[in-house]
Amino acid sequence: MGFWETLRKDIKKGIDEGLEAFKEGTEVLKHKAGSVTEDIKNKVKAFELRQKIQVQLTELGGRVYEISSDKRKNPMRDEKVEKILERIKKMEQQIDKLEKNETGKAAKRTGASGRSRKKKTATRVAGKTASKTPKRSKE
Repeated sequence: MGFWETLRKDIKKGIDEGLEAFKEGTEVLKHKAGSVTEDIKNKVKAFELRQKIQVQLTELGGRVYEISSDKRKNPMRDEKVEKILERIKKMEQQIDKLEKNETGKAAKRTGASGRSRKKKTATRVAGKTASKTPKRSKE
């Protein structure tokens, strides 16, 4: 077993253990909270997809490194490299979809003007306090 294979397995093991701990934590959260909002579910899914992309990038780097020893081969024409790139692109598209859902829902919550209620209230309050002038004492 080569250096790269050992390193790749160690990295994958670490990432898998981290993902497993994260999944257990989210399961506990789901049970305690009763139901998790759709936004949080999307964020968890996006996080998990990003972790999977990291694993794929590690695998991609290892494959390119293996191919680099043969100067005649183009790594971008390697079948395994192409498959890894396809998987990464699919996961990125899934993340984009999840994030578009989040931003779309956030825009609906803020209203037509695009400003949240807190900002409107803060602006009104700031306007009223700025217009008041301090009383001067007659001396």
